[in-house]
Amino acid sequence: MKQPLAKGSKKLLNAWAFYDWANSVYTLTIASSIFPIFYSALFLTDIKKISAFGYEFKSTALITFVTAFTFLLVSVLSPILSGIADYVGNKKTFMKFFCYLGGMGCIGLYWFSLEAIHISLLFYFMGLIGYWGSLVFYNSYLPDIAFPEQQDRVSARGFSLGYVGSVLLLLVNLAMVMSQESGEAKITMMRWSFVMVGVWWILFSQYTFYFLPKGVKNGHKVTRNVIFNGFKELRMVWQQLKNNLLLKRYLAAFFVFSMAVQTIMLIAVYFGEEEILWANDGQKTMGLIVSVLVIQLVAIIGAVLTSRASEKFGNIKTLIGINSIWMALCFWAYFVVTPLHFYLTAGFVGLVMGGIQSLARSTYSKFLPNTADTTSYFSFYDVAEKIGIVIGMIIFATIDQITGSMRNAILFLFVFFLCGIILLFRVPQKAIGSK
Repeated sequence: MKQPLAKGSKKLLNAWAFYDWANSVYTLTIASSIFPIFYSALFLTDIKKISAFGYEFKSTALITFVTAFTFLLVSVLSPILSGIADYVGNKKTFMKFFCYLGGMGCIGLYWFSLEAIHISLLFYFMGLIGYWGSLVFYNSYLPDIAFPEQQDRVSARGFSLGYVGSVLLLLVNLAMVMSQESGEAKITMMRWSFVMVGVWWILFSQYTFYFLPKGVKNGHKVTRNVIFNGFKELRMVWQQLKNNLLLKRYLAAFFVFSMAVQTIMLIAVYFGEEEILWANDGQKTMGLIVSVLVIQLVAIIGAVLTSRASEKFGNIKTLIGINSIWMALCFWAYFVVTPLHFYLTAGFVGLVMGGIQSLARSTYSKFLPNTADTTSYFSFYDVAEKIGIVIGMIIFATIDQITGSMRNAILFLFVFFLCGIILLFRVPQKAIGSK
């Protein structure tokens, strides 16, 4: 019988971090690059309309609505599932379930078609909820397997492994697609890339599952109180925010600007596919995937530059500056037409994307009250972020559906960044001036 590894052991930390290598291929290949190109290529005419759930949707609006619904479900399920897993003491079973659900959803995308749109969207839904559902338990393992002084480093190691693995598979998939001449053959290679993502995800996660502990089994049974315990903790944080002006005002600003940031990240490739004047389909496929890689690379530089800026000017002032750049990018994107301008936009998006995510979370951490219950506060933060994504995606999809143009929808996000800046200025001056 395999002996469990000691907390803090190198092998255990590496096994945990390796799950990033396994699952990050989903975000890059399916959420960010090849699937959006594939989905748009299925529509053979310039009028990209489809009937689903009894309504006629614009193609991009439909996929945005489905994505929003999935995030809504995740935001409701996360507190319930994490509470049950902690109480019962079997996190790994839950993590495996969502991993396999997501992996099978990716494999199922091989059969994605407009003729069978409902079952096809189910596969898309499985991949998305599998990824975010497994992350709930993956993240919650960190304090179990690493001591506080190890957690920053092992978390960064996971990010690095995820980046390398996802870029590696994306390059292989890109080579597969570009090796074909006809559009139909390219689409077939895209379908096989989805299968490869699912297999990669399930296969490489086995190393993580082999070494991760199951959890501390305690024989407890799941009761109604346990199921709703997570929501009670969120309500407790909400009540405490009323007496914490600094954190309350910062969270209001975060909720608004994060709504816009996450929406742009999720629809960027759909925008590039639909609104940019590419010379041909080959240039479009290559150009969109290259732009995703540019964003990934520049995001690392952006995170470093943002960190240095926050040391010099303080977190809030730096966030105000980054939101100002985002606001300008929304205005600029409305007029972007050529591939060159799209590449430039992707570069600037990467620069501020990497910075705003890391700085927003670390700023929240700095503003937390002196409490041992940081888990509840971060659970509240994660749920707020996901609900923001839902609202942002629904607003974006609605404008896209009504006006028929993603340009109008992305221009509207300008308002969210402006409101975010105004709300950041309302954060108490001691925070704005602090470093």
